[in-house]
Order: sequence, then structure tokens, then C-alpha cells
Amino acid sequence: RGQLKIAVAAMAARCRLAARFHRVHGANVRLDASRTRATRVESFANGLCFSQEPLAPGQIFLVEIEEKELGWCGHLRVGLTAHDPQSLEVVPEYSLPDLVNMGDTWVFAITRSHNRVAVDGEEAPARARAPHWEPFLLIEQVRIPRDTLVGRSRPGRYSHILDDLYKMNVLPATARRSRIGVLYAPQPDGTADMHIVINGEDMGPSARHLPTARPLYAVVDVFASTKSVRVIPVEYGFPSLQTLCRLVIQKHIVHRLAIDGLDLPPPLKSFCKHE
Repeated sequence: RGQLKIAVAAMAARCRLAARFHRVHGANVRLDASRTRATRVESFANGLCFSQEPLAPGQIFLVEIEEKELGWCGHLRVGLTAHDPQSLEVVPEYSLPDLVNMGDTWVFAITRSHNRVAVDGEEAPARARAPHWEPFLLIEQVRIPRDTLVGRSRPGRYSHILDDLYKMNVLPATARRSRIGVLYAPQPDGTADMHIVINGEDMGPSARHLPTARPLYAVVDVFASTKSVRVIPVEYGFPSLQTLCRLVIQKHIVHRLAIDGLDLPPPLKSFCKHE
């Protein structure tokens, strides 16, 4: 039990450290002071970003789409790379194909439909979704709190009508407030499978036989119609006091619109509304 607590604490500390972007990024990217929000300020390319730290096995790097930009074709791209961003002489203009062509990189474009990628010429099997009320997403031996992974409708007029729909994960993958994550799951042969998670739903292995001997960094390409994304920290193990407060507040309101009328600090109101 003691070793388990130590492992959970270590994972939690690592997640807090990795839940921001690396200082190395594409020429058109601007990071906020916390390095948790990345915005492409010009053109449609040069929007490449990386996780601050390499990911641990089973650790998800999760981002939420905050802003869209009309007039461009294409959407967010995510994946993993074994290249240390600090070692790059020049950050490639595109993740696909430039970074991928450098080798040891696996990146996929997020589309309007769910991205179930066929591997090795096999047809991607249709999988039944887990009930939306299941509290955890299970990916092999990885257990992730589902609530954080699911994109939510923005509180506003008629949002109480939409809430049940969004709990069932029908928020389009490329929509504003959609949440996209990437992780790798170790395999018995010593390699790993890469998984992409869209609004709490595992898309299955999108790449197999990734090497685990080298550190693997998350790749987020803020491409084309995706203009801005924000890193969402994911808690492993026991929930924080802030999360417990949010659960109590949500339990005692009719719907999330009522949060605006509570006598609470604005940051706590935003947190309670998944903003």
C-alpha cells in the first residue's frame, strides 16, 4: 500500500510538471505566461508544440480547443515523438509530413469524425462505447478519471438542454471545447501502443511498436482551423481539494448556469463550469 501511494504521488507530481508546453515551439506560436495555452498568431502553419517533459507510461497529455479560425482547411494534429524538442535545430513547419519524416514520430490529424485508425492494413474494428456515466476510462492497465477527459458545452442560454447530449460525448472532435489527449501504453514485448482519446473515448491503438527506450514527448500541432489550445491537467489517484469542492458545488445547483449567481471567486466559478 505504501509503495502504491508513493507511485501515485510521483505520477501526480509528474503530471503537474508535464501539463504545460515546452519553451521550444513553432515560429507562429505564442504561449501564455503559464505555458498552458498555445495560440497560433499568423498563417495556418508553424504551429508545432511539445509537452514540457517526456510522458510517463500511461500518462495522458490532454488539450482543449479554445479558439477556431475560419477560412482554413484542416484541424488539430496530435501524437508522440522521440525527439527532444531542445535538440531540434529548427522546429519543422508541419508535424505532417515534416516532423514525421524525421523518424521516430507518430502524428495523426484529428477530423470531424472519430479517428479510429487502422494499423498494418487491418480494418479498424467498431467498438461499443462505455456508458457515459462510467467514472474511469480504462486503456489496458491505465485508469484515467473520465470527467476531466470529456469536452463540455459552454454554459449559456439553453445549455441545460444540451448537457445530457455532451455527457454522451457527441461533441464533435474538432469543435471548440473538444478535448483531445494522447498517451502510450507499454506492451509485453517491450514496445508501446499510442492511443488518442477524444472527449473521453479511446480511439484504440493508432500506432504500434513505439520504442520505449527513448523518452517520448507529446506533439500538438495547432494547425489551420484550430487557432488556440489549452493544456488540461489530469489528476491521477485521489482528487484534489479543489476538485472535491467543485463536486459539492455542482451537487447543490440545478444546472451550471446557476454557478454565476454564487458568491464565489471568479477562478473557482470557471473551474466549476469546466472553463
